[in-house]
Amino acid sequence: MRRRGQDFRRPVRRRISHVVWWTLCGIAVLLFIVILSKESQIESRPTFPKRYDRHDRIMEGLNITDEMLSANSVTRQLTDQISLAKAFVVIAKESNNLQFAWELSAQIRNSQVLLSNAATRRTPLTTRETETAIRDMALLLYQAQQFHYDSATMIMRLKAKIQGLEEQMGSVNEKSSKYGQIAAEEVPKSLYCLGVRLTTEWFGNQNLQRKLKERKQMEKLTDNNLYHFCVFSDNILATSVVVNSTASNSKNPDMIVFHLVTDEINYAAMKAWFAINSFRGVTVEVQKFEDFKWLNASYVPVLKQLQDSETQSYYFSGNNDGGRTPIKFRNPKYLSMLNHLRFYIPEVFPALKKVVFLDDDVVVQKDLSALFSINLNGNVNGAVETCMETFHRYHKYLNYSHPLIREHFDPDACGWAFGMNIFDLVEWRKRNVTGIYHYWQEKNVDRTLWKLGTLPPGLLTFYGLTEPLNPAWHVLGLGYTNVDPQLIEKGAVLHYNGNSKPWLKIGMEKYKPLWEKYVDYNHPKLQQCNFH
Repeated sequence: MRRRGQDFRRPVRRRISHVVWWTLCGIAVLLFIVILSKESQIESRPTFPKRYDRHDRIMEGLNITDEMLSANSVTRQLTDQISLAKAFVVIAKESNNLQFAWELSAQIRNSQVLLSNAATRRTPLTTRETETAIRDMALLLYQAQQFHYDSATMIMRLKAKIQGLEEQMGSVNEKSSKYGQIAAEEVPKSLYCLGVRLTTEWFGNQNLQRKLKERKQMEKLTDNNLYHFCVFSDNILATSVVVNSTASNSKNPDMIVFHLVTDEINYAAMKAWFAINSFRGVTVEVQKFEDFKWLNASYVPVLKQLQDSETQSYYFSGNNDGGRTPIKFRNPKYLSMLNHLRFYIPEVFPALKKVVFLDDDVVVQKDLSALFSINLNGNVNGAVETCMETFHRYHKYLNYSHPLIREHFDPDACGWAFGMNIFDLVEWRKRNVTGIYHYWQEKNVDRTLWKLGTLPPGLLTFYGLTEPLNPAWHVLGLGYTNVDPQLIEKGAVLHYNGNSKPWLKIGMEKYKPLWEKYVDYNHPKLQQCNFH
């Protein structure tokens, strides 16, 4: 009996211990949950002010109110309508629907007045006071959609208009280029008059011929201790400015010798002008290229090309390619011997060792005697490089799709400028530079290596034979673009390269005075021909 009593009491003890254990666990879990909830409340409290502050900043930046954020905001609805209506006003004007544009503008003003009044009194607009304005504007906007003033249609219209304007601009640019080229090629009546009067004076006045012979001083023409300059031109006045500006800025003008080469037509007039006028003791020699016996078609590729009927048609008729080639490429001056004589300077002046070549569209501002003491380091040509931009590198002037060009010349090689060059004629003859020029001219009979002018063949001929000069010696661009005034002030030679020559009406007015200061407009011959 006792044993059974003991066995009976053990289970009771176990039940009591299990209840206590589960009770304690429940209390612990509740305490843990309470602690976690308090911590989360503490951690979450600082975040509410931050959100509130950010919310306020956004509202202030957008200049909006709580009323406008409401789903039923009439202020926001009016504002949206005004923005859309303004876009439709522009489109209506583009479509020449001025009446509708006026109606939209009037309704925009009415809506803006409502918004202004609400802002003044600082109370939100009500549905009642804006109902009419919103309805009237909605009707106009719906009417705009009926006029097909939707985005897709307008984009198509604008694209068509842009395309039309681009075609119109292309046509205008082509005409402008064409007429500008024609204007640049024409000889002004005053220049033509001067040539006629000087030619008459030359043949009618024996004293002029005698005076020029006396000034010629034959011994100076071949004296390599003097400063020799050459100009190849048919423009009397431009050549006169080159000579006069060089003489005026020279420290020793009596040591300067100018060798001028012109054509048969202007030969007498050129001689008459330099017989009538003196330039501070400068020696001037005038020749015509027709007297050079070596200058014939069997020796000179350009003269040979002139005899070709296809070449004549290309440069003088302009009808053989349907107008695809720009007019500037078809300028006959690029076949003029006066333009190509620069590649025959050793033949023109066989006794000279060094010469400075000047184009007739330059004006000299500094003494150029220092050019003759520059060390060319064994090179033939001293020139100012023009590769400050990629525009003036070899690939701009030459056809690199041709294997001959691609194999022999670096497309990123630096270009340089004709117009003011110092040539070492001793090195020229030694390296047979004229022969190199002939080679490339003959390869370009079909104009596939280059199209325009004498610079591309010059770049080929003097490749690896050119010594870069200080850019201040030769400042370019006065005939087609704006030039930094500081460069102009420091420049020794200013070059009016481009169509806007200073003696033409199309010349750039702001650069004309630099050239005109060396023209004596009081000269009787110039006054007779209305130079001004």
